[in-house]
Amino acid sequence: MSAVPRLTIGLPVYNGENYLAEAIEALLGQTYENFELIIADNASTDSTADICRRYAREDSRVRHLRHPENIGLARNHNCLVAEARGELFKWGSHDDLYGRDLLSLCVEALDDRPDIVLAHSWTALIDGSGQVIKALHYGLATSSPSPPVRFRSMLFDTGGDDDSAVIRTPVLRQTALNGSYYRADRTFVSELALAGPFYHVPDWLYFRRDHPNRAARAFTSVRDWCANLDPKRADRLRNPAIRLYGEYIWGFISAIRKAPLSGSERLACYRHLMSWAASRAFTDKGNFVSETAAADAPPISLGAVVAGQESSLR
Repeated sequence: MSAVPRLTIGLPVYNGENYLAEAIEALLGQTYENFELIIADNASTDSTADICRRYAREDSRVRHLRHPENIGLARNHNCLVAEARGELFKWGSHDDLYGRDLLSLCVEALDDRPDIVLAHSWTALIDGSGQVIKALHYGLATSSPSPPVRFRSMLFDTGGDDDSAVIRTPVLRQTALNGSYYRADRTFVSELALAGPFYHVPDWLYFRRDHPNRAARAFTSVRDWCANLDPKRADRLRNPAIRLYGEYIWGFISAIRKAPLSGSERLACYRHLMSWAASRAFTDKGNFVSETAAADAPPISLGAVVAGQESSLR
């Protein structure tokens, strides 16, 4: 058996043939190399499996898992945490790209700062052809030493891709992971924020692709969004809308109950949650509402910073 890698990258994918190879190249071309890449293929019907098998043959760090049937996006994400061997974990995405130094700088930050639970970089948006269309401003107060301040920011502010960060695996495994109710991603990241501060490398090294088939655009109703997370959520009788919203609120309550907080910190978090629920609980769309461009963003060339994109320099 090979030596245990320090970092696990888990890449869930379903019918990702259009961009998957680019994402894998960007990950395998990282300057930090002590990782395993586990790809969970959610019963894809296109050439995704062939692409995965090819990279698994060519690079011993790559492992391909294939589900015989579609288990939903949430379970496909969560199964990768169970498979992880690394003390650090990062979810990848089949359609995003990553600067060569992203992993090395995130791991360095986690080594230097034992108080932080995750490290990431700033985000830039790219289009379907890989052109940078917007460098984003990170507007959340997740670096605060105060858990209630971090939690309030998760409730009331927007932005961030922290579920794609490099996360300490023991901390990650203490969370509820990805649920399948409305905005379960938001409650999950809030649970991480209650566990400790976040750190962001001050550079645009994560490139989120915005295209028509992106889940945030393809699934516009609460029902469709939740059914994508778990096909069982399509059943309106067993999963009425009130349940999907109610589990959203309960996700925050559970996060506060489980968090390592003092009595005063826990009370402050409950107050923030009550204020938020009274004003915007059922209209909140988290990081889909506002993606503010960074005023000081320089021109970004993917060919200069992302492995496998060098041809764009020509």
